[in-house]
Amino acid sequence: MNLSNLKPAIGSTKDNKRLGRGQGSGGGGTATRGHKGAQSRSGYSSKGGFEGGQMPLYRRVPKGGFKNINRVEYTAINISTLQRLHDDFNIVEFTHEVLQNHGLISKNEIIKILGKGTLTAKINVVANAFSSTAVTAIESLGGTATKI
Repeated sequence: MNLSNLKPAIGSTKDNKRLGRGQGSGGGGTATRGHKGAQSRSGYSSKGGFEGGQMPLYRRVPKGGFKNINRVEYTAINISTLQRLHDDFNIVEFTHEVLQNHGLISKNEIIKILGKGTLTAKINVVANAFSSTAVTAIESLGGTATKI
């Protein structure tokens, strides 16, 4: 067996129907396009969402809401996660690079530290934003919450 004698498996391919080749071919006359109308003409293409003249769905359904282009999307990290990292790896300084190395965030994500969970260790955290409960939890144990 080589490239010159490779063939598809028997029955896996079929020939296209040859349309518009006379009445004897079975696909002549209108070539399965029906009689008259735009769809029988060459070059016809319907508009996306066209429903045969009926009011299309995208025009029947009312518009709603808006997309705020100035929205800042934060990646939330709870202080319970920071406590777990401190317990497992004895980390005291939490920066973007440390969180990235441990797989919590990717390179360009913006971090917000939230106050869910309990914190028992004195840690120093550098992030883009903090919730008020997170700041009080960190600073009550003598740590620092530095905003970038």
